[in-house]
Amino acid sequence: MACCGGCLCCQCCCNEGETRTPEELTILGETREDEDEILPRKDYESLFTKCIISFLLQKARRYEAIKWILVFAIGVSTGLTGLFVDFFVWLFTQLKFSLVGQSVEECSENGCLALSLLELLALNMVFVFISSVLVLIEPVAAGSGIPEIKSYLNGVKIPGIVRLRTFICKVTGVLFAVAGGLFVGKEGPMIHSGAIVGAGLPQFQSITFKKIRFHFPYFRSDRDKRDFVSAGAAAGVAAAFGAPIGGTLFSLEEGSSFWNQALTWKVLFCSMSATFTLNFFRSGINFNKWGSFQLPGLLNFGEFKCVDGDKTCHLWTAVDLAFFVLMGVAGGLLGALFNCINKRLAKYRMRNVHPKARFIRLLESLLVCMVTTLVIFVASVTLGECRDLVSTNNNTSTQGSVNEEVNSTIRRFFCYNNTYNDMATLFFNPQEVAIHQLFHQNATFSPVTLLLFFVLYFFLSCWTYGVSVPSGLFVPSLLCGASLGRLVANVLKINFHMQIYSGTFALIGAAAFLGGVVRMTISLTVILIESTNEITYGLPIMITLMVAKWTGDFFNKGIYDIHIHLKGVPLLEWETEVEMDKLTASDIMEPNLTYVYPHTRIQSLVSILRTTVYHAFPVVTENRDNEKEFMKGNILISNNIRFKVQHDMYCSSIELQRFDHKMVRNDITQHVPYPNLYPDQSPSEEWTLEERFRPLTFHGLILRSQLVNLLIRGVCYAENQSSASQPRLSHSEMTEDYPRFPDIHDLDLALLNPRMIVDVTPYMNPCPYTVSPNTCVSQVFNLFRTMGLRHLPVVNAVGEIVGIITRHNLTHEFLVAKLRQHYITI
Repeated sequence: MACCGGCLCCQCCCNEGETRTPEELTILGETREDEDEILPRKDYESLFTKCIISFLLQKARRYEAIKWILVFAIGVSTGLTGLFVDFFVWLFTQLKFSLVGQSVEECSENGCLALSLLELLALNMVFVFISSVLVLIEPVAAGSGIPEIKSYLNGVKIPGIVRLRTFICKVTGVLFAVAGGLFVGKEGPMIHSGAIVGAGLPQFQSITFKKIRFHFPYFRSDRDKRDFVSAGAAAGVAAAFGAPIGGTLFSLEEGSSFWNQALTWKVLFCSMSATFTLNFFRSGINFNKWGSFQLPGLLNFGEFKCVDGDKTCHLWTAVDLAFFVLMGVAGGLLGALFNCINKRLAKYRMRNVHPKARFIRLLESLLVCMVTTLVIFVASVTLGECRDLVSTNNNTSTQGSVNEEVNSTIRRFFCYNNTYNDMATLFFNPQEVAIHQLFHQNATFSPVTLLLFFVLYFFLSCWTYGVSVPSGLFVPSLLCGASLGRLVANVLKINFHMQIYSGTFALIGAAAFLGGVVRMTISLTVILIESTNEITYGLPIMITLMVAKWTGDFFNKGIYDIHIHLKGVPLLEWETEVEMDKLTASDIMEPNLTYVYPHTRIQSLVSILRTTVYHAFPVVTENRDNEKEFMKGNILISNNIRFKVQHDMYCSSIELQRFDHKMVRNDITQHVPYPNLYPDQSPSEEWTLEERFRPLTFHGLILRSQLVNLLIRGVCYAENQSSASQPRLSHSEMTEDYPRFPDIHDLDLALLNPRMIVDVTPYMNPCPYTVSPNTCVSQVFNLFRTMGLRHLPVVNAVGEIVGIITRHNLTHEFLVAKLRQHYITI
């Protein structure tokens, strides 16, 4: 049941998260060579989707207008972030290519090409050095950030992923990485940047810059924060590709496990705000036409249109679908190869680069930059062919403007008499311009040039993705696929004399390779359709992406899922396999519980909080008489909090010291019960098994953060007083420190009286979601994932808690291990 009410200041909690034992924490981050041995790490917390109590639900309508304003602000801020990145990338790139291009033109006659190479190498290495240093400051800023955001939207809390410092390092680092000539894109990091804006803007405070702190008590829960992150991530996609609908579908397909109609409208509105903010400013700056909307995203594919008067030209025909299917198969195979190579590189980095000093990562980034620069320069100078320019006099004004823009970016290195260097045209231009060349250039590129370009770009972009710089994968994948598609078009035109539109084949090739790498379907289809502004491409793009995904899935997972697995993130898939229904909740639950009583002494709470790392505790009573008294509201005082274990409980011991009448932990293992308030009252060695595993009537869940908050604020009462005398905290007071709640080790024990008692009943969640021990795993999985739970108590027919299920208990690896154990038992 999901109702939240019946308590004065109850901060209802549907669930709380899983953790590792102290012994397991010492081996976190280990990566073995065997893929099957990479298990999800338990130190990643689940996000906590809170249920708001009844009186807060009544106030929620007042906050709805505020939420819409914040969603709009997130979209505008994301659009401005994209504008900032795009402007400085353009500025640094133009500066670099103008200096080096002029030097190459001069040195081609004077024989000083080595000087031009040194200029290009120096500029690129300076830019990459700055980008890599920023990642060393905040390591989580490396990569595209999409695997981390996908995990966050799935319900996993990754430390530092949405902090302001991460945002600054990400945004600044990606513009230097792109300007430094690395084969990375700025579109992927835009998704991460938008998610950070969505997470931080509604909080009106910063942990990095502590002076940024405003009193704004609304939306201080993980569920609200996750909704804003969904909106921010969608706004990032919309700003990157000019695809607001595709951004909305990206948040739905790739991340959020909990979705509703209201969230759909807000995410779409946020995406629209980001798209039109970026479009307004880019159109005004580039064309000096303020108020016009001509550049909807950072990456624009241009207009696909046949030349007027050419009746034999068609964007695509039914016959072309057969070639598109074959290109989808090729894209899936090449994408699987790309992912396989990158996975091996990532494992190598985790074993041999990351454990070493940080400057080793910096050196790797500089090495990749140096090799990439050498390849670009040598290939452009020695491997390019001189191709004739094609006149565009017969084109319409629109098509002519496109070709005029394309021809203005050609490179003539060592080519004269109205010719251009095709390899230099692809390498000595920004990646977006190179994509435009492949989509809209009338003159054909040499098949040898296209093949060499694809091979070089394939391996260098695969090597680059994973180094310590912010790096996106969308644009490099699109460029690889576009070159492959253009190669297919050239072969069909030259060898088979087919009347086809080369730009369409370049687009389908880009979609095939990108789909084979990332394995996205719905959202990527819509993103590409919106980027081309051509709805007739819907069917071929969709077919190509589906074939590429099916082909690639036969060999391995998508690149983002691979990196999520390597990080040990306990990601929950959309559904479980059918054979998992042979298991029930009792087969996968954790039976060893640490629990508290409705009325507990302070010293017992301090003991349990300091000797465990769990984030929620069941509130229980031990027998029927106690349950009846509890339901009447009488006071029950517990001097014990017992730790139930599955293994031998007699072989372990603990040593406790008394210090100022407080119990201080000295040495404790996971296989011992918790001590009594007074050592002479502890019957630990005299307990029978029945006493150790006595029935526990379940009454609710209480969070670790709530217990620490109660202790710090002195919410307790004396033994000779009534619980009504205990101070009461409001919901805003309980969430005041969100998202960084105080730690139990920061508590000053000298200010606490260990004999005082804490009544946790007003603050616990009295009606969390629960399941029966006989519930099949698929039902447990669907309930846990769709409701965004963190803990799921397993309660039998008479109301006794027999175990608890966390995210770790529902990961694919854990379920497979339990199923194997189930078969062995049978």
